[in-house]
Amino acid sequence: MTVLAAFYSRRRSSARTLNGVCLLLIAVALLSLLGADIQLYRVDPWQELSRIGLGLAQPDWRDLPQLLRAVGQTIAFALLAVALAAPLGLGLAMAFRFLPVRLLCAALRSVHELFWGLIFMQLYGLSASTGILAILVPFSGVFAKVFAEIFEQQAPEPAQALPLAAGPLKRHLYTLIPQAWPALVSYTRYRFECALRSSAILGFIGLPTLGFHLETAFKQGQYSEAGAMFWAFLLLIASIRFWLRPWLLPLYLAAAVWLLPETVGFSNGGYLWRFISEDIWPTALHRGDWSGLLEWYRMMFSQQVWPGLLQTVLLTQIALVLSGVVILATYPFASRALAGPAMRWPGRFLLLVLRSTPEMVLAYVFLLLFGPSGLPAVLALALHNGGLIAFLVANASDAESGAPTARPDDPKGLKRYAYIETPRRFPAMLALLFYRWEVILRESAIMGILGIATLGFYIDSAFEEIRYDRAFLLILVTALLNMLVDTLSRRLRRLARTDSVRCHS
Repeated sequence: MTVLAAFYSRRRSSARTLNGVCLLLIAVALLSLLGADIQLYRVDPWQELSRIGLGLAQPDWRDLPQLLRAVGQTIAFALLAVALAAPLGLGLAMAFRFLPVRLLCAALRSVHELFWGLIFMQLYGLSASTGILAILVPFSGVFAKVFAEIFEQQAPEPAQALPLAAGPLKRHLYTLIPQAWPALVSYTRYRFECALRSSAILGFIGLPTLGFHLETAFKQGQYSEAGAMFWAFLLLIASIRFWLRPWLLPLYLAAAVWLLPETVGFSNGGYLWRFISEDIWPTALHRGDWSGLLEWYRMMFSQQVWPGLLQTVLLTQIALVLSGVVILATYPFASRALAGPAMRWPGRFLLLVLRSTPEMVLAYVFLLLFGPSGLPAVLALALHNGGLIAFLVANASDAESGAPTARPDDPKGLKRYAYIETPRRFPAMLALLFYRWEVILRESAIMGILGIATLGFYIDSAFEEIRYDRAFLLILVTALLNMLVDTLSRRLRRLARTDSVRCHS
């Protein structure tokens, strides 16, 4: 009895802790509403919304060759980037125990693909090198982190059977990688889906992927053409499991190289050195003018760093909490236990649309409907990230709906949602939400490319004005902020996972 009482005491204590964290996040989000640039403009979006809806219902497939070329180039950037980033990440994961390697990977993944794209565009223009490197560099850091976490979860006994003289490389090659291989392959497949979305939104900075043609069609009001591109991308994401076969990868890689708009390669090495050694540093630093350098930093902090940083953080916190609301509101419609075997398919289709549509595309549509403020960014981030996590939560619910622990007298409908499914899923849902916190922050920053006053707005303006020193400082601030949030979210994920284990033990 004493042990049982202690167990329930720990369970209640951890539940109170999680509830306290949730209430704190909600309070911070409500306070963020006071300072966030969220405005409701007096616009009449219904006419434009009806035109968009009509375009989605009546897609224009007449220019099929251009559509297929855009789809092919979107796949080509994503496939080649992942094919290079996965082995690089695997190599870094083997050395992840070293602090410099962990810091390098954190720095790489803390800068969004669009920002990397803007950097490489200054060196290689609108080329294949820019598109591939923009995805490859941050994804290498992500692969390294996740692969290292997968290695940590493997059983230690096989490694103990190796001779004492066996080094870390042999330990990975003969024990950890074979054990973790299914998980490594599964995560690489998922990361390829993420790379397709990243490849698509690189079109917003001019690369010839689906995002470029989609943005052009929206700007010109050609919603039927935009509808065709949207459905093509949705079909591409939904059908990955059918066409992404390991034995076809050599053929796909050869086709990807052929489909690239330009030859892959570095062609401006001299300018690369000048860019790194001169262009990204303030002029006052080159002259040794320390008072001028301090004045430059003061000006940048007051006029760009602080305003952009504040709006990025405020919009992130609002979107984080709103994502939780979206999860709780949508996952039951895709769960077999709550919606039923047949009625769950419309809910799963809705979640497919939300998780497959890039945030930039959603935000661009909301900007047309609600005007230029932080509201489109918050809605886009909440719908995409909420839909993604709701899909995973619904899958977990389906996996347990037929478990032996299920009872025939379990409640149905709203009572089952409130008293069985949601309490069971809540800790894992929070862990996933905390994992996406860093991602939401990075995506909040890039919303500035659409004109929303986050850090990305000032970064994009600095690149347009060829002020690389300003762009570098702002990107560095963005990376440091992401690393800080990643550290905090990792601690919260551990708390949520601990609670999840206790609630299911």
